[in-house]
Amino acid sequence: MSSTSTLPGSEVATGHNRILKKIFSFNLALASLLVVLSVLTVRARFDDLDMWWHLKTGEIVWTTHTIPVTDLFSYTTNHHASIPQEWLAQTAMYGAYRLGGLSGLMLWHCILTSILLVAGFLLCSLYSGNSKVGFAGAMAIWLFATIGIAIRPQMIGYLLLIVELILIHLGRTRNPRWFFCLPPLFALWVNCHGSFFLGLLVAGAFVFASFFNFQAGSLVARSWDPRCRRMLVWAFVLSVAALFLNPVGISQILYPVNTLLHQPLGLSSVDEWKATPFSDARGVALLAVIFSILLLPILRRADLYWDELVLLLAGAWLALNHERMLFVFGILAAPILSRQLSTYWEGYRADQDRIWPNAVVIGIALLVSVWVFPSPQFLAGQVEKQSPVKAVEFMRAHHISGRMLNDYGFGGYLIWAAPEYPVFVDGRADVFEWSGVFADYANWVTLQTDPNELLDKYKIDFCLLTRDAPNVNVLRLMHDWKVVYSDRNSILFVRARSGNAAGS
Repeated sequence: MSSTSTLPGSEVATGHNRILKKIFSFNLALASLLVVLSVLTVRARFDDLDMWWHLKTGEIVWTTHTIPVTDLFSYTTNHHASIPQEWLAQTAMYGAYRLGGLSGLMLWHCILTSILLVAGFLLCSLYSGNSKVGFAGAMAIWLFATIGIAIRPQMIGYLLLIVELILIHLGRTRNPRWFFCLPPLFALWVNCHGSFFLGLLVAGAFVFASFFNFQAGSLVARSWDPRCRRMLVWAFVLSVAALFLNPVGISQILYPVNTLLHQPLGLSSVDEWKATPFSDARGVALLAVIFSILLLPILRRADLYWDELVLLLAGAWLALNHERMLFVFGILAAPILSRQLSTYWEGYRADQDRIWPNAVVIGIALLVSVWVFPSPQFLAGQVEKQSPVKAVEFMRAHHISGRMLNDYGFGGYLIWAAPEYPVFVDGRADVFEWSGVFADYANWVTLQTDPNELLDKYKIDFCLLTRDAPNVNVLRLMHDWKVVYSDRNSILFVRARSGNAAGS
C-alpha cells in the first residue's frame, strides 16, 4: 500500500511564494508607478499663491486652538465675518510644515497626490473589474487633475469624493452596510473643503437614479433592491445631519451655494473659475471623453447606465463652465469610461503574477520617487520666483510703513511671511467681495476708474505689485509716486508725501 504526501519544505515554499505574490503584485507595481507620477507632477508645483494664507490659518488654529470666524489678515474688510470651511485641512497643512518645514509640506503634497491617484486607480479597477483598464482610468484622472493639483484643501476634498464613489460602489455591489461609512465621511469633509456639497449631490443622484427601471437602446436603468435603496437613503439623511458638525452651522453648509450664486466678481475675475478653453489639451480631452462615453453605446459596444449619464452630464456642465471643475469631471467620468472599455483589454490574473519583475518595478519606482523629491533649495527657489521675497526683505530693512496696496496674487505670501503688513486683498475672494473691497480692486486693476480714487479712498501709502501689472505704467507717470525697489517679479511704489520714500 503506498501513499503520497506534501513535503513540509514545499508547503513553506508555497506559503512564502503566496506572500511574495501579495506583496509584489502587478496591481501594486501599477500603483507604484502612480506614486512616481505624483512626485514628478508636484515637485515643481510648490508655491501655489493661495497656499500661504491656508498655511497661516492652520497655524492660528494649531497654536491658539481656536477657529477664526472673522478676517484677521487685511485692514480693508474691518474684520468681516468669514466662513472657516477649510479649517481642518489647513491645520493638517500646518502640521506638515511644523514637522518638516518646506520639505515637510512638500512631502505632505506628494503623499496626498499619490493617495488620490491610487484611490482613483482602485475606484476604476473596482468599477470596471479590470485593473489594467483601471490604471488607464487613473491616468485620465491625473490628466484632468493637473488643472488643480496644488498644496490646497481642495486636494483633500477631491480625495474624499473618490472615497465616496468607492463606498457607494461597495454598498451597491457587495454589502449595503458600506453606505453607513458616508456620514462620518461627510462630517470630515464639511470641515475640509466646500466640495462636500458636490459629494452630497452625487449621493443624491444615486438615490434619484435608484428608483428608475427601463431600457432605451443602450441606455439602461436598473431599479435597486428595496433594502439596498432604503439603506442608502438612511445613509444620505445621516450624512446631511453630519454636515452640522462644523464650527458655524448652517452658514458653512450653505457656503458653496453662496459661492456660486452670490460671488459673481470672484467667479468672473479669477481665472480658475472661468470657462474651460478648448485650446488647452485638457479641454480637448474633455470633449474626447464625453464623446467616447456617449458613442460607445451608440455603436452597441457597451451599455450606459442611467446613474452614469446623470453624473457625466453634471460633471461635464461644471467643467465646461468652470475650468477648475475639470478635476471633478475626471473623477466622475474615468470610472464610467473604464467600465465601458473593460472588455477591450484582458484583465489581470493573480495566478499569472511574476514576482520579480513586479518587485523590480516597485523598487525602481521607490528609488526614483526619493531621487526626484525636491531639495529645500529647490523649494525655496520656487518661492522666490513667484513671491515677493526680496521685496519684503527691502520693506523691512527700510522700515516701509503705512497702508499697503498689494497685488492679488501676492496677498497670500504676505499674510504668511510678513504679517506685520496687513494686506489690501488676497486669494480669499469671498470676504473681499462681501465687504465691497473686491469690486474696488477689480475696477482699479483693470483701469476702469481713476487710479487716485482707490488710492485716496483707502489712504494707500505704498503699492507692491507685479512687474507686468497694468497700473505699474500708470503709477510711473504720477508725480506723487516713486519706485523704491524692483526685481524680476515685483515692484514697490511709495507715495512721495507719505514719508516712506527710501533709496532704491
